[in-house]
Amino acid sequence: MEHLDVLIIGAGLSGISAAWHLQTSCAGLTYAIVEGRERMGGTWDLFRFPGVRSDSDMYTLGYRFRPWRNAKAIADGPSIKAYIAETAHEYGIDRAIRYQHRLVRAEWSSATSRWTVDLEVGADRTPRRMSCGFLYSCAGYYDYAQGYTPEWPGMSAFAGRVVHPQHWPEGLDYAGKRVVVIGSGATAVTLVPAMATGAGAAAHVTMLQRSPTYIASLPSVDVVANTLRRVLPSTLAYAISRWKNVARSMFYFYIARTRPETFKKALRTEAEAQLGAQVSFDEHFRPRYQPWDERLCMVPDGDLFVALREQRASIVTDQIVRFDATGIVLQSGAHLDADIVVTATGLRMSLLSGVTLVVDGAVVDLAQTMVYKGMMLSDVPNMAAAVGYTNASWTLKCDLIAQHVCRLLTYMRARGYVQVTPRRDPGLRATPVFDFTSGYVQRALSHLPMQGDRAPWRLYQNYVKDLLSLRHGRVNDPALEFRAGSFKGSESLKAGVEKVAFEFKGSESLKESLKAEAPTHG
Repeated sequence: MEHLDVLIIGAGLSGISAAWHLQTSCAGLTYAIVEGRERMGGTWDLFRFPGVRSDSDMYTLGYRFRPWRNAKAIADGPSIKAYIAETAHEYGIDRAIRYQHRLVRAEWSSATSRWTVDLEVGADRTPRRMSCGFLYSCAGYYDYAQGYTPEWPGMSAFAGRVVHPQHWPEGLDYAGKRVVVIGSGATAVTLVPAMATGAGAAAHVTMLQRSPTYIASLPSVDVVANTLRRVLPSTLAYAISRWKNVARSMFYFYIARTRPETFKKALRTEAEAQLGAQVSFDEHFRPRYQPWDERLCMVPDGDLFVALREQRASIVTDQIVRFDATGIVLQSGAHLDADIVVTATGLRMSLLSGVTLVVDGAVVDLAQTMVYKGMMLSDVPNMAAAVGYTNASWTLKCDLIAQHVCRLLTYMRARGYVQVTPRRDPGLRATPVFDFTSGYVQRALSHLPMQGDRAPWRLYQNYVKDLLSLRHGRVNDPALEFRAGSFKGSESLKAGVEKVAFEFKGSESLKESLKAEAPTHG
């Protein structure tokens, strides 16, 4: 049976980042990436609906070690996928990826200090077994197999086509068709302007929402970043742009939480200026909840507002009563005629992609675990998961987790430890791991781990705090239980040990943090 030091699950943004850090900081460790799909890219390969894009800027969604050089800061899906693939190829990471390897079960044995993993390989799902010393999940937090679509009365009577964005049909022709997009989240606000604009546009697109969402316009081009790139070395320009955007997002989040009325007023002023008088802000863009109780939606250059103002699209805030043969009947009595209905109604959360975890013969109930530093689970040895921020770019947190995993592995090797297990204090008060009121989160909370009421068991959703904790903080945390033994896999990490500082000596200066952010690739 093949044995590896580290097995990474998933070849998306965070999986490639994890592999780069392992190669760079833990030379001597053997690793592989198992990817259930036929291609790398994760989210950016799966989602292929019109206009698919990031709602985070690429200076923070991109890798710290490889600058984003395109002019557009808000990038489309194909560009992000190409960036991931180019990064993997440049550093030889693509050679470590094993496609169509679906992990279904992982069992830890304290007697052997190993995970034994069961995989289904290829189109015929041939069973295969491997082992590893450390399991590192970079598979995201949602179910790739299916999205979430409510069952409305009469859906079977609809004569048109119903499509979920997660499984967009190749070659779907919507030119000249009447389209209704159900939803008000990031996917819906992306689809509406994309389907209403340009060659092959729909005859009309209606965004049907049950309730409004906070929406902010963001420039698709970062003028400051592009200017810096022309006058400074690329690594320095990228580092400054990255920190600028980190600071901006943290500032906006702080204002949203501490001065919600000020934040709401700013959003309203911006939206009304782009919507014009014909679209009611209060009816369609004034949510019942406070800012960041759900994720804020970003629209580059206000493209959704422009489509509504120019009447290429419209917005309806109402409840669905039922479908009929020609469209949707609403609670108000109105009827929306449709040829195509797109159910942009959300995701199904599935942490660890539904993999069954077993520790010393006992199946792990994720809901009974607690998250340590946002990356490990209580009482689950030698495992980490890359889960990003809900209020900032996903990659920012995943990059820090990758660094901390490498520091942890190097620390263990240097001291002869073969097992590390987070152990929670019985006195910790457990709270939901996410404080969002979004439907996809609420539907999944009963199956997700919990967080504690204090560090290191609390998720702060704060990049600077995590930077101090994960990049510079101590590795030998009292909450971690280490066990010594003999290693079975590849040996010496002496060179890596010499490069790593294990103890956090105090707060770093802004200058040192900025230097640490500078990518190593020119």
